[in-house]
Amino acid sequence: MAKHAVIVDAVRTPGGKRGGGLGGWHAADLAAEVLTALQRRNDLDPALVDDVIMGCVSQVGDQSVNVARNAVLAAGWPETVPATTVDRQCGSSQQAAHFAAQGVLAGAYDVVVAAGVEVMTRTPMGASSAGGRPFGPRAEARYADRETFGQRGLVPQGLGAELIAERWGLSRTDLDAYAARSQARAATARDEGRFDREIVPVERRTWDAETREATAHGTDVTADEGIRESTVESLANLKPAFLPDGRITAANSSQITDGASAVLIMSEEKATALGLTPRARFHAFALAGDDPVAMLTAPIPATRRILDRSGLTMADLDLVEINEAFAPVVLAWQRELGADPDRVNVNGGAIALGHPLGASGTKLMATLLCELERTGGRYGLQTMCEGGGLANATIIERL
Repeated sequence: MAKHAVIVDAVRTPGGKRGGGLGGWHAADLAAEVLTALQRRNDLDPALVDDVIMGCVSQVGDQSVNVARNAVLAAGWPETVPATTVDRQCGSSQQAAHFAAQGVLAGAYDVVVAAGVEVMTRTPMGASSAGGRPFGPRAEARYADRETFGQRGLVPQGLGAELIAERWGLSRTDLDAYAARSQARAATARDEGRFDREIVPVERRTWDAETREATAHGTDVTADEGIRESTVESLANLKPAFLPDGRITAANSSQITDGASAVLIMSEEKATALGLTPRARFHAFALAGDDPVAMLTAPIPATRRILDRSGLTMADLDLVEINEAFAPVVLAWQRELGADPDRVNVNGGAIALGHPLGASGTKLMATLLCELERTGGRYGLQTMCEGGGLANATIIERL
């Protein structure tokens, strides 16, 4: 009998806007909230957990010194539970899920948690590379002759998004229309309670950047804070973010967000022995690298690779969650893969719900799982662009 890696449960915090209701949380403590939720919801003895693999991008300050291990200790789990923190940029916790499931398939794990955390209010994006030269002189030299909108070499991801919009002929109106749709879909999903099963309410804690002190308010954050009413007409009034005459704005980009998420993964045999019901199984995995200047196009080859490996077609996929780092990432991917927009990010995406970097991978997995269950779909694809021109792709099958 073939061995299967199964998902028993998946949870996430609400997405807290920058400076919002989750900004006062220490990353280890916020990650402990989702670990504790998995424990309570599944009556799980945490001593059974073979490993906790946690994605985090800015591993500095509050998020340094192996935040996964610190979250395990903060959750009150036994000291015997090991943990490690991984960085594949925006796909860090999706990679954590890959490592966790692959460990189960290899027989190295019976019970493992894949998770992610990022508190971007307290540890801003780019904090871990501040003052450094992360690409190094050889990589810089390799791309020194490339010019992108007047800048040479490796450029910020915002210019990569502008480059994608230009290459695929996506207008500002195209991007704003997509952003408005993401907001509308997210609002509908919230109002219909589609996120209720995946969201773990957490205490509202705000952050004073000047005093660097947190304040607990005695109430809970229960819903994503980034959802707002948008129209193409209202979004057209926003100034471009990266180029004076550019197409990328704050509204058609992902939101800077605080959050944590976690997925409980087991061998099918172990789940049965514990009396737990698997909700999905991991069907296929793929990775891809692509041009690091455009940076955000790798979901296209990653998706092609996972379809080849799985023997599935786009028509076989009931739902897709592709991270909305920027609107052109999704629109270019849809065009190349011939994806049905009515199956893609049906509950909105990071433009509305936020992108808590290291937490986004397992966050999207929780949403994909719950939506497959709500709609009765069988196969779901998750993919996301990552810094350096990388992408993960995962296919899960609802059970």
